[in-house]
Amino acid sequence: MAMTVNRCLDYEKEKAAANFPQLRMFKESSGVATQPQFVGAGKWEICTPETVGGFSGTAYFFGRELHQVLKVPVGLINSSVGGTPVESWASMEAQKDFKELKPLFDHWQKSDADFNLAKAEAQYKIDIEKHKAAAKKAKEEGKPIPRAPQKLSPPRLNSHYPGNLFNGKISPIIPYAIKGAIWYQGESNAGKANAGKGNAEVYGLQLATLINDWRSRWGQGDFYFAWVQLPNFHKLQTEPVEESGWVTVREEMAKTLKLPNTGMAITTDVGEANDIHPKDKQNVGKRLAMWALAKAYNQEKVASSGPLFASHEIKGNEVIIRFTNTNGGLKSSSPELKGFAIAGADKKWKFAKARIEGETVVVSNPDINSPMMVRFAWADNPIATLFNGAGIPAAPFRTDK
Repeated sequence: MAMTVNRCLDYEKEKAAANFPQLRMFKESSGVATQPQFVGAGKWEICTPETVGGFSGTAYFFGRELHQVLKVPVGLINSSVGGTPVESWASMEAQKDFKELKPLFDHWQKSDADFNLAKAEAQYKIDIEKHKAAAKKAKEEGKPIPRAPQKLSPPRLNSHYPGNLFNGKISPIIPYAIKGAIWYQGESNAGKANAGKGNAEVYGLQLATLINDWRSRWGQGDFYFAWVQLPNFHKLQTEPVEESGWVTVREEMAKTLKLPNTGMAITTDVGEANDIHPKDKQNVGKRLAMWALAKAYNQEKVASSGPLFASHEIKGNEVIIRFTNTNGGLKSSSPELKGFAIAGADKKWKFAKARIEGETVVVSNPDINSPMMVRFAWADNPIATLFNGAGIPAAPFRTDK
């Protein structure tokens, strides 16, 4: 969410067209805090070619779509910090009593207790001298100068510490009147069972806790809240099923749709294998806006999502899968429908043959006579070609959990 328009796809073209005096953005510029703050920092900026470069790309493309379709003024509050975990953005009060999160809090408390300021300052002096030598050598050789070391501070003051960004960058905004919130985060939580560095398995709990916490504090009931499901990233899929924290966070995000007035922009087709910050924020923002137009603004002809798994039925050696949000019919973006894997009781996954039949997809594999489970797009960077009529990809899913 912190990635700015000037780093996005086709910036010069976007900049030239960014003359929207009724579209404005406020960037909350306050920092980390160990206690809730009540006065923020920043100013409203009118959208012009001169200012748009510093706007959040995802938020700008989201707001621009709303503004152009609804023909009303749109205000966007950008409170974001790149590379931070979800637990930083929910209040400590809301998350402290969950037993599932105890290892995370224990990790931070131990790190804080073990921190030695004198030792950290001594190490910083050593690192600075090493950097000076490395920078001099790089300059002489005509190479890029390496990044300077950062002075260490107590973990309690870190932007990753649970609650710190809520205290400094969300609390000051409350109770500013809003229609809803959009959320683009999850990469920093995509570790597997590694307290303090991910814990993907509890991401759904954390995201739901954050949403409920914010809604309660704003006192606006179940205000609208949509997020971006993690895009395709890392090496292209080679095995039928590839387990990782990345796919786990995606699944946890999909599970959170059980909360009322929530939505999810599916982006498994607009990421970049070698860049955790893909430049196509236009489609990301537009898909968030499509959800908002359909659900928050009652635009009946707008698709709110890509296809979502609804149910499955086993018939002989085939599995029939039903979807919601087909919007104009299921389609494949390639001659062969790809992305499905199938397994029997032995859980030996194989790529499936798949065909579209109306609102369903039928999958099978000649080597599996008694299929029991199906997965779709189950990889960091899946080869998956199922879309709906609105051109939005289907969300990854599995039937075996």
